[in-house]
Amino acid sequence: MNSADSFSADYRGARAKFLEDAQAAGGSLETITHPERGPDGGEVFTDVAAFGVEGAERVLVLISGTHGVEGFCGSGAQVDLLRRGETARRPEGVGILMIHAVNPYGFAWLRRVTHENIDLNRNWIDFSKPLPANPGYDLLHSAICPPVWDDAAQAASALATTRYADAHGALAMRAAMMGGQYTHADGLFYGGTAPSWSRTTQSAILTHYLANAAKIGIIDYHTGLGPWGFAEQIIVSARESDGFRRAARWYGAALASVADGQSASVRIEGDGLSAAPALLPGADVTSMAIEVGTHPTDHILAALQADCRLHAHGDPASPDAKPIKDAIRNAFYGDADDWKGMVAGQSLLAVRQALAGLSAD
Repeated sequence: MNSADSFSADYRGARAKFLEDAQAAGGSLETITHPERGPDGGEVFTDVAAFGVEGAERVLVLISGTHGVEGFCGSGAQVDLLRRGETARRPEGVGILMIHAVNPYGFAWLRRVTHENIDLNRNWIDFSKPLPANPGYDLLHSAICPPVWDDAAQAASALATTRYADAHGALAMRAAMMGGQYTHADGLFYGGTAPSWSRTTQSAILTHYLANAAKIGIIDYHTGLGPWGFAEQIIVSARESDGFRRAARWYGAALASVADGQSASVRIEGDGLSAAPALLPGADVTSMAIEVGTHPTDHILAALQADCRLHAHGDPASPDAKPIKDAIRNAFYGDADDWKGMVAGQSLLAVRQALAGLSAD
């Protein structure tokens, strides 16, 4: 079996493989239609495949496409697991729930965000309370997402971020840019002012399928940070927490926590993994994000800035959009056999560890 064959060139191909292989593996399928359409005019969907979930007290949840264009990775990992027969080898009494393309609009349009321009991992906050402030982003927004993205604008953006880093430190600059903001609806890492369609959909899936579960593991697939093909295992809780210690029993000593600054990811507010325990108050929830590296951070941010400007001030259906879309696809998808093999192998190990942990705990 060649793991690279589990990955796809676009959203349509990824969805077709997932549905075909999930059905062949005996999964119970559900399809949820998104209110918007893809760039080809066709409908886009979040699909769910359940294996032994009904009535199960222990369930592993695998989520792809939280950040749209990052769905190439998670979808490929899910299909690889299906083709390897991992769902049939799960421990007795443990179910597997696969959520494919929870942000299908972003996957289809090659965007990291939802159709509302919302970063789904900044959207899981309590909107009845005052929105989090990010004064650093407010200072940088006009330079980060200008109406025009020509050479002069790119140079000005680089100068603004460099000056901010010089004044406040590199970590503060990354936090300002990537930590999430709630004041610029056309900007980067925007958290929104209300729950997005994808958040509402994921909430409904989890509460429906996991109503009877007492022990739940969640693996959410991401890309874009870290060395090429290396899958950092990220926990959102602090090292001294019960959740981190439980995850360490499952996955080992290589876990990174965003709480202590040791992860490639910055600490954020409003991520789905942190929100999961409140959705599932009757269960012990052990959540982990797999973050697979692609290219240097400045490469990633440049692709995001160009895409942000395109959708805020340009025409994503124009011929000028193609190089921008090619760049953002390349930023978040390592379309090479070695990268795909690394994703599949590290995913397989993590899933087997999680299943063993769920069975033993």
